[in-house]
Amino acid sequence: MHIINKILILGSWLVVLLLVHTSCTNSVEHSEKTLNLLPEPAQLTVGKEAFILQDDMIISINAPSLKSAADYLVTILQRATGYKFVVTEEERGHIQLCIDEKLPHKEGNYTLKVTSNQIHISSANYAGVIAAISTIRQMFPVEIEASTVVLDTVWSIPTVSIIDEPRFAWRGILLDVARHFFSKEEVKELLDVMALYKMNKFHWHLTDDQGWRIEIKKYPLLTEKGAWRTFNDQDRICMSRSKREQNPSLAIPSDKLRIIEGDTLYGGFYTQEDIREIIRYAAVRGIDVIPEIDMPGHMQTAVSLYANVSCFPQKEAPMNISSPVCPGKESALEFCKNVYDEIFRLFPSEYVHLGADEVSKKNWEKCSDCQKRMKVNNLKTEEELQSWFIHQMEQYFNENGKRLIGWDEILQGGVSPTATVMWWQSYEKEVVKKSIARGNSVILCPNYDFYLDYSEIGQSTRLICESVSLLDSLNESQSKRILGVQGNIWGEFIPSRERMHYMAFPRLLAIAETGWSQAANYNWKSFQRRMTGQFNRLDALRIDYRMADLEGFCNINTFIGETKVNVISPDPDAVIHYTDDGTEPTEKSAVYTTPISIRDSVSFAFRAYRPNGKSSKVFRASYKKQNGYIPAVDIKAPKKKGLMLTWYEGDIPSCQVIENYHLKEKRTIDDVYIPSEVGNSKVGLIFTGYFYVSVDGIYSFSLSSDEGSTLKVDEEMIIDNGGRHLRNEVSSQRALAKGWHPLEVRYFDFNGGCLSLKMHDASGKQIKPIYNH
Repeated sequence: MHIINKILILGSWLVVLLLVHTSCTNSVEHSEKTLNLLPEPAQLTVGKEAFILQDDMIISINAPSLKSAADYLVTILQRATGYKFVVTEEERGHIQLCIDEKLPHKEGNYTLKVTSNQIHISSANYAGVIAAISTIRQMFPVEIEASTVVLDTVWSIPTVSIIDEPRFAWRGILLDVARHFFSKEEVKELLDVMALYKMNKFHWHLTDDQGWRIEIKKYPLLTEKGAWRTFNDQDRICMSRSKREQNPSLAIPSDKLRIIEGDTLYGGFYTQEDIREIIRYAAVRGIDVIPEIDMPGHMQTAVSLYANVSCFPQKEAPMNISSPVCPGKESALEFCKNVYDEIFRLFPSEYVHLGADEVSKKNWEKCSDCQKRMKVNNLKTEEELQSWFIHQMEQYFNENGKRLIGWDEILQGGVSPTATVMWWQSYEKEVVKKSIARGNSVILCPNYDFYLDYSEIGQSTRLICESVSLLDSLNESQSKRILGVQGNIWGEFIPSRERMHYMAFPRLLAIAETGWSQAANYNWKSFQRRMTGQFNRLDALRIDYRMADLEGFCNINTFIGETKVNVISPDPDAVIHYTDDGTEPTEKSAVYTTPISIRDSVSFAFRAYRPNGKSSKVFRASYKKQNGYIPAVDIKAPKKKGLMLTWYEGDIPSCQVIENYHLKEKRTIDDVYIPSEVGNSKVGLIFTGYFYVSVDGIYSFSLSSDEGSTLKVDEEMIIDNGGRHLRNEVSSQRALAKGWHPLEVRYFDFNGGCLSLKMHDASGKQIKPIYNH
């Protein structure tokens, strides 16, 4: 025992000497690639030395307004290090936070200079100092995120010089707490991660048909009764999926339940003091909190609890969209303004969100008060009545020093240039240009890419990064009307913090990158590397996320003779396991290390595992041997350019029966997409024609759609993406001979969907097919 103790003591001294040696040399091997900063800074130079954080260091500020920023920095550094820090205005510190009026005044700009003995941050504004702190935080080892003291760690960051600024002023996240409630602590946790990735607008969706989550003192029933409910269809779907999929993140959290008179009720709400606390917490982190009390629709809770707010008495919500408030009644307008009076006093934000989306107008058509209002104000349609209501509320907002934001439906009847349009309907592609032409600013959150509650497909993060390419067509003055981007976390089927995190990450990182980093610096491979480089930090923060998709294969793969199965993991820390017997891979399954040679048809299942045991979803890939290249059709080049589109209308349930419904029109179209005139109508579309391949080879097709779609090549179904579903992508390959090949794409939809077909050659390069018919 005496000898063993000596060995243990000697080992401990070796660790100490190693730490001291590292601290004294201040040398470090770092580069842009090892830092993995996200979002990517505008300008970054990495040095060869390091700054070593020590106990009792001084943090100096040159303005009283930075005291909160300094305290925030201490909170970040102190938890894991256990070090004490002194914050002072009296002397120059080891870490210096400075307001410099000579720097550009763009909100969020900063410069950061790290030497071996000093960290210097300067900005013209508080937001820039906070952004720089986020950069510093990411440069420290991930252990800095620990909630308790971590021993035997060198707290070093590399010497750097950074000049940085955001691309957009608005870098937002919406959290819907009405459908499913998130506690004050869970909201703060999200705000912490937003600050880490330089996101600065928290859009808080506080009310909807399913629950009212904010205390309004003038109307106490809104939370006394409106914040609680018996389980609804969305709850039951979550619980059923949780049991079926053995997924606890889909279960209803017990801390959101209470039992009253034998009934189990779900819910929760924030007191006004809770609201103030969260606003203060966000402000320290450079985040504005934007409230949304959605009206005139999505107001079932209010109209069922208070008389004379809706057109007719209503206690239960209909199946789809609830009855709205009644714009014909003065009592309803008074109720709305009284609610917003308390909102205005609580929230210092310049912007307040009215909602104003998805409004059913059937009651207005039958309501004598609404019809009288229309007659008095010379309004021809119920759409114009909605616009009248929005104008009334906008005027009230402006009188109280607030600026109105609304979903893109507010454009339907026109709004004043002081309103900001939040574009959410991806299929309404002209919203951005229409808004700008009318003098309105725009926030981009098109649902197919920026709705984080939607299921993620293989290219989701890349689509987010590249989605704002539509801005390329705008001139400089038009571009100034784009405030920024926002990701939306709608809560219908997100009952827990774990599920919320899993659905939001890593797509939230792509939104952060898109909102901050300069367009000229964008590189997908760079972003992908930096994204996966953040996974260890998210692990340390206990933030769940969807692992990066495995790459290198289609759902259905084709080969001639023999081929190699090449699987790529974008995450360098992940290990790939696989099976070829139909079972799901586990950590005990074979490990994929090099490409697998095959000569016969076979199906594989792949799953990636991180060092902490976290696993990806299972990826299935079938490999089908083809005897040779499918010959081209024996015809001369089709005479007409483009494809033939046949457009049908009706409640079409599947791709197979589209022709059974009403034929609307036939037209020539240059590619596979949904014409803008379709909007959100119920349709079935059939695209037919030929495409040309210039060389024999194996070609890959990816068909993505919201609702069902199918693809036939050479009269054979190669992709069946049918059935009712949110956006889903299926890929398949065919070995094709040079020449023309017939193609058919079918698609059906009920309420504004999406459709795209992409084609890649054997090298993986995307090609734009030549279509004729």
